[in-house]
Amino acid sequence: MNGPKSGAPEVSIQLPETKTAAESGPLVSQRPESRRGGVVGHRKADVVLRLLCLLTSVTALSVMATAKQASTISLYGFSIPLYSKWSFSGSFEYLVGVSAAVALHSLLQLLINVSRMLRKSPPIIPSRNHAWLIFAGDQIFAYGMMSAGSAASGVTNLNRTGIHHSALPNFCKPLHVFCDRVAVSIAFTFFSCFLLSISVILDVLWLSKY
Repeated sequence: MNGPKSGAPEVSIQLPETKTAAESGPLVSQRPESRRGGVVGHRKADVVLRLLCLLTSVTALSVMATAKQASTISLYGFSIPLYSKWSFSGSFEYLVGVSAAVALHSLLQLLINVSRMLRKSPPIIPSRNHAWLIFAGDQIFAYGMMSAGSAASGVTNLNRTGIHHSALPNFCKPLHVFCDRVAVSIAFTFFSCFLLSISVILDVLWLSKY
């Protein structure tokens, strides 16, 4: 009579299902989208910077390469013919060479980025080694443009002020067209350096995030 009762009801407790952080909806859906949005924004900014750097470096190159003028100057009552050309100065030749290298670098990076955008490839840079290579290239060319602009500025300033305590006059008065073209080329050179510096900052941000 005191034995177990076979007809007693069984009670079962069902616990609610728990989701781990890796399986929760917001973390899974938002992180890839935010990452994709950051990559797309970085890619668009890089394309704009590459295009602007290409235009400014080509402008600096073309304006300097066409800088030449013939004129005359009066010294001690004598009329002396003058002829100035960009290739007569090593600093101006250096600026042309560096500007050409930066234009090629910007064109190459622009073509690579545009081709990846057309193919809709996810990563903007295929590997960290490639990113470090681009970072080093942008930094080297930025320093190159800065040094080229500084060297050309020294020669231009000497042409405008002449040499103190000497009879050498201001050569930019009779050669104002030549000096103005050189000044425009130097301005675009420093602007290209500024754009490359922004590219270096974006490279650092990409390396730190991805």
